[in-house]
Amino acid sequence: MSVLARWCHAHRLAVVLLWLGLLVSLGAGVMSAGSNYSNSTTLPNTESSTALALLQKTGGSAATGDSGQVVWQSDHGSVRDAWVKQRMSHALREISEADGVASVAGPYTSQGAVQVSKDGHTAYATVVFDKGGADLAKADVDRVKDIAARARAGDLDVQLGGQAFGAGVKVSELSEIVGIGAALVVLFLMFRSMWAAALPILTGVAGVGTALFMTILLSHVVTLPDTTPTMGALVGLGVGIDYALFIVHRHRKGLMAGMGVAEASAKALNTSGHAVVFAGLTVVVALLGMLTLGVGILSGMALGAALTVLLTVLAAVTLLPALLGLLGMRVLSRRQRREVAAGRFTPPHEAPGRWARWAAAVQGRPKRMAVIATVLLAAVALPGLSIRLGAADAGNNPTSSSSRQAYDMLADGFGPGFNGPLLLVAKAPDAQAKARLADLADELTSVDGVAAVAPAPLPKGQDVGVITVLPTSSPQSEKTSDLIDHLRHDVVPAAERGSDLKVYVGGATAGSTDFASVLTSKIPLFLLVIVALGFILLTLAFRSVLIPAIGAVMNLLTMGAAFGAIVLVFQHGFGSEALGAGSAGPIEAVVPVLIVGVMFGLSMDYQVFLVSRMHEEWTHTRDNHRAVRVGQSDTALVIAVAATIMFCVFIAFAGGGMRLISEFGLGLAVAVLLDALLIRMVLVPALMHLTGKANWWLPGWLERRVPHLSVEGDTTPSPAAQPTRSEEEPVRSVR
Repeated sequence: MSVLARWCHAHRLAVVLLWLGLLVSLGAGVMSAGSNYSNSTTLPNTESSTALALLQKTGGSAATGDSGQVVWQSDHGSVRDAWVKQRMSHALREISEADGVASVAGPYTSQGAVQVSKDGHTAYATVVFDKGGADLAKADVDRVKDIAARARAGDLDVQLGGQAFGAGVKVSELSEIVGIGAALVVLFLMFRSMWAAALPILTGVAGVGTALFMTILLSHVVTLPDTTPTMGALVGLGVGIDYALFIVHRHRKGLMAGMGVAEASAKALNTSGHAVVFAGLTVVVALLGMLTLGVGILSGMALGAALTVLLTVLAAVTLLPALLGLLGMRVLSRRQRREVAAGRFTPPHEAPGRWARWAAAVQGRPKRMAVIATVLLAAVALPGLSIRLGAADAGNNPTSSSSRQAYDMLADGFGPGFNGPLLLVAKAPDAQAKARLADLADELTSVDGVAAVAPAPLPKGQDVGVITVLPTSSPQSEKTSDLIDHLRHDVVPAAERGSDLKVYVGGATAGSTDFASVLTSKIPLFLLVIVALGFILLTLAFRSVLIPAIGAVMNLLTMGAAFGAIVLVFQHGFGSEALGAGSAGPIEAVVPVLIVGVMFGLSMDYQVFLVSRMHEEWTHTRDNHRAVRVGQSDTALVIAVAATIMFCVFIAFAGGGMRLISEFGLGLAVAVLLDALLIRMVLVPALMHLTGKANWWLPGWLERRVPHLSVEGDTTPSPAAQPTRSEEEPVRSVR
C-alpha cells in the first residue's frame, strides 16, 4: 500500500485529473443513455406469480402500460351533479386525448356506474398509458397531473393514485446536502482545519458520484430498482467519509510526529489503508451475499451498494493520497503547523485524555459496564421481536401527497379493501370444473373478511376464469394477509377437491404477501451465513477463537437494535409521520435483509479498527488488560467521530420522504450509533477484560493452518516518529 501511496503522491495532479475525467465521461454517458430501472417484486414459484403468468398467457392482462386512477370527491354534493359531471367529463376527455394515454374508463357510462360510490360522493376513472416502467415518459404523466389539477374547484377535490402516479414520492434532494453538511461540521470540530475536514467529504462524494453514474448505466444491463442510486448514496457516503477519515487521521498523526508529507501518506495508507481495504471488502462480500437469496430486486440493490463501496475504497486509497499531497501541511491547523515548524512533535500515541480515562473506567468495572450496556441494547431491540414484514401501500405515503389522498378517498367511498383487490385466477378445463368455480364465487360472499365478490363471466371456449375479491381490510392490514392464507389453505382446496379445477390467489396484494413470506423464510439462513463469514474473517485477522465469537454476538445485538428501532417507529407509528414516511404499517420486506448485510459490514469495520490496535499492543507487551485499554483509548475518538458522521448521513436520509429509504436510514442510524458507543466502547472491551488472555488463544491445530493476515499492515513506528519517552510519561501534545 505504501508503494501505491507514494505513486499517487508523486503523480498527484494526474490522479486528481483522472478522477475528474472519469466523473465527466460517465456523466456524459448517463446524459446520453439515461436509466432503465425496474421495480418488479414478482418471485418465481409463488402462487401469485403463477396467477399472473396464467392471466398474461390468456390475455387477461389487457393493459398495454402502467395504469392509475383519477379520483374525485364532492363533500357536500354528488359526483353526479350536473356541474361536476360536466367538469370531470371535460377533464377525462382531455386526458384521453393526451400524448401517451392509451385509454380512459370513466364512471359516466352505463358500464362505469360501479365506479361511483354508494353515497354518491366519490368516483374514479382508470387511466391506462401506452407504455410502462422506464419507458413511460415523465412528461406524459405530468400532463395528466396538470389536467387533473385544473379540474379541482371549490367543493370538488381531484387526486391521482395508482402505479402510474405513485412515483411522485421520492427522497428529498436535501438529504444528501444535510448529511454532508452535518458530517463537515463534525469533521471540522475534530480536526480544527477546514482543509482536513473537507478531504473525507471530497473523497466520499467522488466515490459515490462515480458509482451513481455507473449504476445508472448498469441499469441497462442488469435489473435494478429505482431505489438503487439512493441506497448506494446512503451507504456510500457513510462508509466513504469514514474510510477517508481513518486515513486522514493517521496521516495527520504522522505529520505531527515529524514525518514528511509523502512519508506520512505512505505510513497512513500502509496502516489505516490496509484496514480500510479489509473493511471495505468485508462490506462488499456481505452485500454480495444477498445474491444467494435469489431475489431480483434485492440483488439489484446489493449490486449497486457493493459497487458504491468498492469505488469509495478506491477513492480513499488513490484520490485521497493525491489530495493529501496537494494540500501538504495545510491538513493541520495553524497552531499544529506552528508546533511542527518549531520542532515540537507529538508521538503517534497521544498522552492519556478523556478517552483513556473512560477506557480505565471500563477496565475497573467490566461486569457492571457489560450488564448496563446489554440491558440498554436489549431494551432497544425488544420491539423487533414483533416485526411484521409486508409492503406498505399508498396509505403509508405522506398525507400531503396526491397518491395518499386518492387512496383515502377510495377507501372512504368503496371500502378499505378496494385499494388491494385479490384476483382468484382459475383454470377450469371441463364442465365440472366450471360448475365448481361458480360455486366458489357464491361461497366467497359468506367468507369472513370478504366485502364483495365480482366473478368475471367465463368467455365461451376459454378455460381461465377470474374472480375479484374485495377484502374488508386494507392491503397492508394483517387481516388481509390472514384472509389470503385462509383462501389458499381452506376455501380454495375445498372447492378444488374431486375436480380438475385449479385456483390461484393472485393480485398485487397477494404478490406482496408472497414476497414478504419468501424473504422471511430466507433471513435465518442469511443470518447464519453472515455470522459464519464474520467469524472466519475475524479468525484470520486476529488469530483468535474468542474474539470472533464475541464479534458474532455483537453483530446480532447491533442488528437487533436496528430492527427494534424501525418496528417502534414505522410499524407502531411512533414518529413515522414526522419523518414524512406516512402512518404505521408493515416493515418493507427487503429492509431487514439490507440492514443485516450492511450492518454486518459496518460492525466489522469498527471491530477491525478497535481490535487491530489491541492486537498490536498485545503483540508488543503480552499484557491483555493493557492491550485492551490502550487499544480502546487510541481508537475511541476516531470511532466515535466516524459513527457520528454515519449517524448524520443515515438520519438525514431517514427524513427524506420515501418509506423504504426512511426505514433503512433510521435502522442504520440507530444501529451504528449504538454499535460504536455501547458495543465497541463498552461491551467489547468489558468482555475482553473479563476473558483475559483467552482472547488471544487459538488451538494449535488451527494455528498451523490459519494463514497470517495483517489487517493494519506495518505498524512499526517510523524512526522519525519514535517517541523519546515511555507511554506513561507526560508528553507535550499538539492540539
